[in-house]
Amino acid sequence: MGELTQILLGGLLLGIGTYAMRAGGGEIGDRIAAYPRFQLAVEDAAMLILASVMATSALTDGQSFAGWARPAGVALSGLLAWRGAPLPIVLLVAAAATAGLRALGIA
Repeated sequence: MGELTQILLGGLLLGIGTYAMRAGGGEIGDRIAAYPRFQLAVEDAAMLILASVMATSALTDGQSFAGWARPAGVALSGLLAWRGAPLPIVLLVAAAATAGLRALGIA
C-alpha cells in the first residue's frame, strides 16, 4: 500500500470517526448522565489523552529529545493558561519564550 493511499485512508477514517462522534455525541451524553462515576471516568480519560499528547509533542522531536526550549515554552503557556490569560496571549508568549531561548542557544 502506497504512502498516499495510507494518508488518504487515515484521513477518511478520521473523518468518519469525527462525524460519528458528532452525530452520536448528544445521544451518548444523555445515556451516560445516569452513571456519574462512568461520566467522571470519561472526563478523566479525555484529560489523560490530552496530557499525553501534550507531553509527547513538547518533549520529543521524532525519536529524540526536543531540547529544553520547547518544554520551557509549554510550561510557561500552561502557567499562563492556569492563571487565566487569554489564548492569543498564551500562544504568543509561549512562542516568543521558545524562540528567545533558542536564540540564546538553549535548544
